[in-house]
Amino acid sequence: MLRRLQIRDFVIVDRLELEFGGAFGALTGETGAGKSILLDALGLAMGARGEPGVVRPGRERAEIVAEFDLPDTGGLADWLAANEISTEDDCVLLRRVVDAGGRSRAWLNGTAVTLGQMREAADWLADIHGQHAHHALLRGDAQRSLLDAHGGLEALADKVAARWREWQAARSARIAAATNAEGLAREREMLAWQLHELRELAYAADEWAELNHEQARLAHAASLIEGAQNAVATLLDSDMAIGPELDRLAARIASMAGFDDALAPVAELLGSAAIQVDEAGHALRRYRERLEIDPGRLDELDRRIGAISDIARKYRLEPEELPALLAHTEHRLAEMDEVSDPAQLVERERLAEEAYVALGRELSAGRAAAAAALSEAVTESMQLLAMGGGAFSVALVPLDEGAAGGLERIEFQVSTNASQPLRALAKVASGGELSRIGLAIQVIASRSSTTPTLIFDEVDVGIGGRVAEIVGQMLRRLGDERQVLCVTHLPQVAAQARWQWNIAKEEQGGDTLSRVMVLDERGRIDEIARMLGGVTITDTTRRHAAEMLGIADQAA
Repeated sequence: MLRRLQIRDFVIVDRLELEFGGAFGALTGETGAGKSILLDALGLAMGARGEPGVVRPGRERAEIVAEFDLPDTGGLADWLAANEISTEDDCVLLRRVVDAGGRSRAWLNGTAVTLGQMREAADWLADIHGQHAHHALLRGDAQRSLLDAHGGLEALADKVAARWREWQAARSARIAAATNAEGLAREREMLAWQLHELRELAYAADEWAELNHEQARLAHAASLIEGAQNAVATLLDSDMAIGPELDRLAARIASMAGFDDALAPVAELLGSAAIQVDEAGHALRRYRERLEIDPGRLDELDRRIGAISDIARKYRLEPEELPALLAHTEHRLAEMDEVSDPAQLVERERLAEEAYVALGRELSAGRAAAAAALSEAVTESMQLLAMGGGAFSVALVPLDEGAAGGLERIEFQVSTNASQPLRALAKVASGGELSRIGLAIQVIASRSSTTPTLIFDEVDVGIGGRVAEIVGQMLRRLGDERQVLCVTHLPQVAAQARWQWNIAKEEQGGDTLSRVMVLDERGRIDEIARMLGGVTITDTTRRHAAEMLGIADQAA
């Protein structure tokens, strides 16, 4: 769950450190006080897009740090290990900094990460349901995604999409072969000649460097021989050769060292130098004996280098790139051999289609089971949310040839009373009904999620009275299983929370800042009374608030 949230210079928050409890907690306060700003800050820490406007005016940067418990399930621990991100004390620390220019940086447990990595990790930690989330439920893709998530079918859906792409690629290849046979034949002829030319060249990847090295040596053989001879004479063979002179000098200094130990290191150095000069002279002599002037071999090398250079220029490549061209040509011709066989293309398309359909049917079966369970649960919730007799159904509408999303499209259907048939959610529900149905779907879908923290940002807009109380009870029960945070304006919802914070604005030094107060029982009575009665709080509203909180004996 979310343990701690630290906010610095974010919008109207200067410095704030919050420690969160478990179960169901409510965040309340006047409109514009900054309730949703806290959730915006958390969203930023979880990888949401950062903009310069989030930095408090006059400050250089905004910084958000969110600390979560490491979930026992869900795979985050394995993901962190795979990405070489360490963990301590079963803690996950998300840190985000946005500067006044809009530049953003992110860290996960002290390791710099991309926003994509931040969002991927955050998906295991918390789900944020925005106040307009129910409007997304009008889209078919959102309905499909929610159903797959509810049924734990996301991985299977991804595989189906991959099989669909493979099928479509095989189909496109067959069609292209049928409509462009002449063009493909010309390309194949050109590639076949290119392959013949490259294979005839028989050029190896490491040959170019070796050829140039040998060619340079043979081209300069005469000067190399002359240089080696002169060096050998200078070191060993001439009247004034260095080697013999150095030997005599080393021997004399060694003799002198017999009378003065201070000369011993010098004698040792000279002796070593004499040995090395002698070895160098003999090595040069052996080198000279191996060298020979070979005009025939030099001519052969020049012709080979010229042939390689000509082919490389023809294809506008460096000589070292010719082996890669050969491999590419062979691969492309192999592909074209397949394309040139219509029966093989048809067979490949058939197998790809069968693989897609088989996985698609498996996905359809899973969706049917998930749809039945979701339909039943949402219908049951509708009876409690002032839509008695209403019904909700997830319809799986078959598609003739399927699609990347599967063999059917998903359609949420609803009837708001018993006398109406089921129709598409987008065509039936009013604004208030959509809010209630959307909230029910979100709460029910969240039950099947393994995410330890669920956050609802004013998702109770458009409801009130008894319905609001039922919504609060739903969130309270959900909070018995995991951490639930809810920004709300409704006293009936806030009263069901296990704990409550009040967010308010205050003026300080000419700045408007957001402040958070943890409410005790007396504070909760006053806050619920304010939510019930507005500006003027009376003893009557306090008693009502106390009754809602179940602590009437403490009312004023």
